[in-house]
Amino acid sequence: MTDNKTSPFEIPTLFIVPTPIGNLADITQRAIEVLNQVDLIAAEDTRHTGKLLSHLNIQTRTYALHDHNEQQKAQVLVDRLKKGESIALVSDAGTPLISDPGYHLVTQCRQAGVKVVPLPGACAVITALSASGLPSDRFSFEGFFPAKSKGRKDRLLEIAKVERTCIFYESPHRILDTLTDMLDVLGPDREVVLARELTKTFETIQGLPLGELVAWVKEDDNQQRGEMVLLIHGYRTDSQATIPDEVCRALGIMAKELPLKKAAALCAEIYNLKKNALYKWGLENLE
Repeated sequence: MTDNKTSPFEIPTLFIVPTPIGNLADITQRAIEVLNQVDLIAAEDTRHTGKLLSHLNIQTRTYALHDHNEQQKAQVLVDRLKKGESIALVSDAGTPLISDPGYHLVTQCRQAGVKVVPLPGACAVITALSASGLPSDRFSFEGFFPAKSKGRKDRLLEIAKVERTCIFYESPHRILDTLTDMLDVLGPDREVVLARELTKTFETIQGLPLGELVAWVKEDDNQQRGEMVLLIHGYRTDSQATIPDEVCRALGIMAKELPLKKAAALCAEIYNLKKNALYKWGLENLE
């Protein structure tokens, strides 16, 4: 049953609305306007979202849409959209569909010809990556690790020689077990960043070789609490491992203007490295 609220939107629309991942000030003005104006808010947890709406003084009605009912309830929302309503989709925190419900609803909306409009906003994956210091030109988000050790190790073996940065979510009660499995599969020298409690009071972003990171987390119980993102440096060959990222970037820039041998020789002189190693890296990685 619908109420008498008149939608301000010319075309019935499903809005994908990110919400803060911790700091409530991170909601956008556009998100507030949409949440105020839509006919209904589809929320992962209506009680959790209700607290945010109360903080923002938003009175829009909510509708529960979560992992356990989405496939059954998505069509109900599509039917309401087709009758002229506009709906906002939110998750408990961050951008919907990123390890959160919404996939079935968005897919059915697009198949039914319903307009889908995404709003930019908070996302723990991108927030963590931007401050990690790891290469960000190529990365993949891998979701949550499997709950059991064998599943985690199998997943780690799949990405062990992937050259891009790989990003995972992990829960606090499994963080030590997961880091231990990572150490077993990837070795003590692989650089990993733990980003914890992003945007919150006790935000921590710590990057260390795995051998050191495991010890650091074990020594401090506080680092085993809260929402967590793990970022794994991509696999590097022996020649890559001995060349700092700064030097690789410099060589790439020089090689655009000079022959590779000349660029490698100049970089070797500037950074006091072996030109043969730089030349080999250039052959393997530069076009």
